Amino acid sequence: MADDGALMLNITNNPKAAVFNKRKKKIYPHKPLPNAISWKATQTNGAKHRVQGSARSEPSSLKRPSQTIPTAKRKYKNTEKQPSSERLPSLAPKKRKVEDEPVELEEKKGVAPVKTSSLFRNNPEIPEIQRQAVKTLKEKIFTTNSFNELNLHPHLVSTLNNVLKLSNMTSIQKLAIPVLLDGKDTLVQSQTGSGKTLAYGVPLVQSLQSVQPKIQRSDGPYAVVVVPTRELALQSFDTVQKLIKPFTWIVPGVLMGGEKRKSEKARLRKGINILISTPGRLVDHIKNTKNICFTRVQWLIIDEADRLLDLGFEKDVTMILNALNAAHEKRQNVLLSATLTDGVNRLAGISLKEPVNIHITETDQSKPVFATKGVKIEQDNIKKDAECYSIPEQLQQFMVLVPSKLRLVTLSAFILQKCKFEKNQKMIIFFSSCESVEFHYTLFTNALTPYSNSKTLKQLPFSACKMLFLRLHGNMEQEARKQVFLEFSQSKMGVLLCTDVAARGLDLPEITWIVQYNAPTSPAEYVHRVGRTARIGSCGNGLLFLTPSEAEYANTLVSHQISVSEMKMEDILSTLLMEDFKGKKSGHKSAGVILQEVRESATTLQKEYENYVHSTKETLLKAKKAFQSFIRAYATYPASLKQIFHVKTLHLGHTAKSFGLRDAPQNLSNTIMANQQKKNLKPRVKRSSLGGKLSAKSQVASLLHSEYSNGFGARFYKAKKQRKPSKGRRSQPENI
Repeated sequence: MADDGALMLNITNNPKAAVFNKRKKKIYPHKPLPNAISWKATQTNGAKHRVQGSARSEPSSLKRPSQTIPTAKRKYKNTEKQPSSERLPSLAPKKRKVEDEPVELEEKKGVAPVKTSSLFRNNPEIPEIQRQAVKTLKEKIFTTNSFNELNLHPHLVSTLNNVLKLSNMTSIQKLAIPVLLDGKDTLVQSQTGSGKTLAYGVPLVQSLQSVQPKIQRSDGPYAVVVVPTRELALQSFDTVQKLIKPFTWIVPGVLMGGEKRKSEKARLRKGINILISTPGRLVDHIKNTKNICFTRVQWLIIDEADRLLDLGFEKDVTMILNALNAAHEKRQNVLLSATLTDGVNRLAGISLKEPVNIHITETDQSKPVFATKGVKIEQDNIKKDAECYSIPEQLQQFMVLVPSKLRLVTLSAFILQKCKFEKNQKMIIFFSSCESVEFHYTLFTNALTPYSNSKTLKQLPFSACKMLFLRLHGNMEQEARKQVFLEFSQSKMGVLLCTDVAARGLDLPEITWIVQYNAPTSPAEYVHRVGRTARIGSCGNGLLFLTPSEAEYANTLVSHQISVSEMKMEDILSTLLMEDFKGKKSGHKSAGVILQEVRESATTLQKEYENYVHSTKETLLKAKKAFQSFIRAYATYPASLKQIFHVKTLHLGHTAKSFGLRDAPQNLSNTIMANQQKKNLKPRVKRSSLGGKLSAKSQVASLLHSEYSNGFGARFYKAKKQRKPSKGRRSQPENI
């Protein structure tokens, strides 16, 4: 304790008091004093004085320009340096609640720490959604009738029983096969996975094997099957190959974009009796291949007719019809579709003659309906079928509301839950663009897989089963697409990241989950996507990702008699705290502590993604391209859904987080174009519009057209000066 002449001093950079001895005229500080100090001196008798003094001078290297630290109204704090792991960001609140998620910092030696913003702050509130009772349309898939009851060739029945392992017919097959065997034009409508391929395949093979004299390969096509995608063409070709196994004189063949045109010409020259093709490639051969002949064509089958029209192939289909009519007008025409639209009705009007309309619903299963008044189908039935969709009873449908910032980690947690901790899970995830598929494929294979195989997971029961990621989209080379399709079909587990190129007609076996990461542009597209699972009586599940601003989309599905249950985001993220995942038991903890740990784990995973995305210029550019393509695709939703999906409702900064970007990128177009010029890449060819402004549906069709066209781009047609494309035909992109 100092004597009466001592003064207590508050030093600016030292929170502890120093003692001034008036008798000895010396200061006894706890630490060395700075060059200039200011303090309030208080005597023991209560009088107040202002004292200024100086201590020993600083080294010249530490001296600052002359400045006076203010003495009045200054609050002093303990400025002892804290370790980086305990330091809070400048924007963090002073008092932190349990719910607040801690901010992570990168800890790299020699590198300045990069702040990762909180994933759980400033997010919109998730609305409560009550599931509404919906009476869904039901279709009875299987019947008790067997193929033996039909007047089929014994070898064909034996093939169905022994090779395809089928004995009983489905409802659509029971109604369609007798009508097609009678030679009538038919419009078949049934839910996905109900056996429509065999509904036309069985009568087609039965009809061709009975032709006398026997069909010869050199005769050329007797049947033409038009399908929208290359993968569906391969699948249909495989089914037909199995059906004609006993009838070796019938030769099937497939034509599709991406294959060598020269080899296809050689196969056409030798002869193909059942010709399966995509529309763009078939039109190309009609124009450029002289030895293609349609004089003996007896069957024209258009599968997934609604998809063909949605993608803008109406002119191609019309050109195919004109070529067939010019060669041989008398034939049997069949249209098949899972949904019945005005476009399908219009196509039926120009291709079918007195057609039979076959559809299976809960209230209308008894007899096929013959169209009245020529080829026009009753508009009431079309409107009714367009508004309501039939979904398999074995399909369980879910939706999850996730803020934009949390979409990526929530999807990752769901993949880990299903494919890492559960047996025999096979999943398809739909994205809105090819660039988005490429980005997530690269991210998951390079960041998620090593993260899931970390040391904490060595004792997992399924650690030997590594997650298999595959990708499928229209910008891939045809050989790669074919290899991916076959590999995923034969695998027992895995994750396929794809665009809508895999949404129609594909019968991929044992699919357990369909995840729609980006919402479809229509309820009909939703039905086709989830139709990849729960096929032919098997069980399946579907999960739809929506942001809080898109919650109204659930009511849109309800209006079409599609009911979905809500799955909580917190339940999905809790996968990151599984006992096997963390490597330790959670024990008895409060709900607040568990929630905090979930958020910490989610932030750690998000930091892994951001570190990978920003590790190289290539990965950063790929993320920016995916982000830009997502924004463009978001702007193409039809006018009927604009009140739900509108670009102005997007928070670009939050959306960028779902692509591993730390901030919303600026001037994306300039960055990407500069990179293209650097690599001497040409920008994409702009497709010409046929009639000025394009409708929303036409915009979607133009964006997706490259995935389904004939495989020859602008360079091919430019090289052939004698064959210039007409003004009405849109130019094809090069990356088909």
